[in-house]
Amino acid sequence: MVSHYASQGVGPDLALRVYTSRLLGGDRKLVLHGGGNTSVKTVVRDLIGDEVEVLCVKGSGWDMAAIEPAGLPAVRLAPLRRLRARASLSDEEMVRVQRANLIDPGAPNPSVETLLHAFLPHKFVDHTHSSAVLSLADQPDGEARCAELYGGRLGLVPYIMPGFQLAKKAAEVFEADPEVEGLVLLKHGIFTFAETSREAYERMITAVTLAEEQLARGRNTVVFPAARLPGAIAHPAEVAPILRGACAIASPERAGSYKRFVLDFRTDPAILDYVNGAELARYSQRGVVTPDHNLRTKNYPLLVPAPAAGRLDDFKLAVGAAVDSFVAEYHAYFARHNARQTVPKRELDPMPRVILVPGLGLFGLGPTARDAMIAADLAVSTIETVSDAEAIGRFEPIGEAEMFDVEYWSLEQAKLGQAVEKPLAGEVAVVTGGAGAIGFATARALQRAGAELAILDIAADRACAAAETLGSSALGLGCDVTDAAAVRAAFERVVERFGGVDIVVSNAGAAWQGRIGEVEDTVLRHSFELNFFAHQSVAQNAVRIMRAQGTGGCLLFNVSRQAISQGPEAGPYGLPKAATLFLMKQYALEYASDGIRSNAVNADGIRSGIMTPDYIKSRAQAYGISEAAYMSRNLLGREVTADDVAQAFVHLALEHNTTGSFVTVDGGNLAAAPR
Repeated sequence: MVSHYASQGVGPDLALRVYTSRLLGGDRKLVLHGGGNTSVKTVVRDLIGDEVEVLCVKGSGWDMAAIEPAGLPAVRLAPLRRLRARASLSDEEMVRVQRANLIDPGAPNPSVETLLHAFLPHKFVDHTHSSAVLSLADQPDGEARCAELYGGRLGLVPYIMPGFQLAKKAAEVFEADPEVEGLVLLKHGIFTFAETSREAYERMITAVTLAEEQLARGRNTVVFPAARLPGAIAHPAEVAPILRGACAIASPERAGSYKRFVLDFRTDPAILDYVNGAELARYSQRGVVTPDHNLRTKNYPLLVPAPAAGRLDDFKLAVGAAVDSFVAEYHAYFARHNARQTVPKRELDPMPRVILVPGLGLFGLGPTARDAMIAADLAVSTIETVSDAEAIGRFEPIGEAEMFDVEYWSLEQAKLGQAVEKPLAGEVAVVTGGAGAIGFATARALQRAGAELAILDIAADRACAAAETLGSSALGLGCDVTDAAAVRAAFERVVERFGGVDIVVSNAGAAWQGRIGEVEDTVLRHSFELNFFAHQSVAQNAVRIMRAQGTGGCLLFNVSRQAISQGPEAGPYGLPKAATLFLMKQYALEYASDGIRSNAVNADGIRSGIMTPDYIKSRAQAYGISEAAYMSRNLLGREVTADDVAQAFVHLALEHNTTGSFVTVDGGNLAAAPR
């Protein structure tokens, strides 16, 4: 690492800091998703060229597991240390001072715990949220347990919210015994420090190992006595849409519009042991294992009953009541603690970010798939920490007032309203034929509008490659849409991945040709299977899920101009497409009462499907014109692209009061226009 970064002008101190930060960040039992922080005190040249002593500390938004030197912005050390003489310092002023002393004014904000790193004298300082240490520190007698285990090897710091006062207290505890190798921040985490990166890292590993060994001794053999559950539990794909629909937030400005959440499902024996416990309502509702989790998971998970197979209507009623109760309690919690604020806070949305389902597992919730994944990861980590804590004693984290102070931290409040939410944020879209030109362009356009994407294509490798191109959150699935069982299985997989479905673009199709009086029945039947019955199968599955969610939805069909404008030898293609146009209108008629919209795009002359390069070349030669001229045979005289079709699909997805309609995308062809 030293050699690698030397070629980039990075000194050995910072290179070693990056190295051991990654070692810590790569262990999920130490830090998760941007948690923890590290620092090194070194000397660098400022923008003028003068050497200056700095603190390189983890910057906001960086994950230790993949941190680079840029993720450890350098801050002038002397001004930071002078702050310790102050009696008080607001968070806002602390951030301004830190930013004012950055060597690179364009660097990210230094960690909120920068001053704690600065006030300690050691060259290398490491901070993690070790789950083993938290299992000991999050106890009614956590201080005594940690004191007994570490025997003066580590100093003990009482809980104080991260910031200036915590930094001062940590420095005082260290100075009371300068021989300590680190500090346990009760209810929060652990710091270790040394003059070399290796020693600071090894002190962290040693301290965590001692905690792990302590947890392994004298454990209760049964931590969570099991509750009685139904004999058969419903499938996650049946449960997720109900949960997702119950947690959607109806828009006060626009009828039929919702703020939706993406779900991330997890289960394993340890999770089931936890959620199936008879005292789940006690140990799961006590709070977060470390304050850092609060912003991602809220203070408590939502508890719902076990979903008995075959009794989903009863489960849906129970979930609705549980969500209503959770929301009411959140409002009351906010009112209780906002009343004591000098500057009133702005209430966040009241919906849970974790749902525990006995017999099944847990769901993380978030406005994006990544947010849901992070919430689920933190919930799994919480289960591990609470399970270990309950195995040796009783889990007891910070109190409700302290949790409110973290959740409604002034610096986080200042961010509200700054981010512009994309119009399809939180919505899940399925695109069939998603690896083809029109399908992929549509998937990409929907993703840019904020939707989470599932790409279905008959070729699994193409579907996965297309999803990989879109990014890690996209899902690619091989699916023959003419196989009803395969379509149902694919939709269940989408629901297991994202929690539900909001938008479906039924795009897969192919063009068979032949004179209608001479074409073989098998050709016509094949065309109807793909160009009509597959659309029906896709729409049926989408409607089933949308109705379970109860928040409406959007069906979009690719019908082609052949649906209303016959062409020579195009009957085998046009007949089922015409039926699909009627199908779109039938769905609009019969499911409008469920808030489900149904629309279509009538496209023509796109370089996809039948419009292969060889076909375009042959037709251009037949007309005696160039290929470009052939592709521009429309009123506007312009070639129409797959991206044009994609934009039409996105437009219809956003038109909340449009149903039973279709948009023509062909550059102008009056023969294909409705009369």
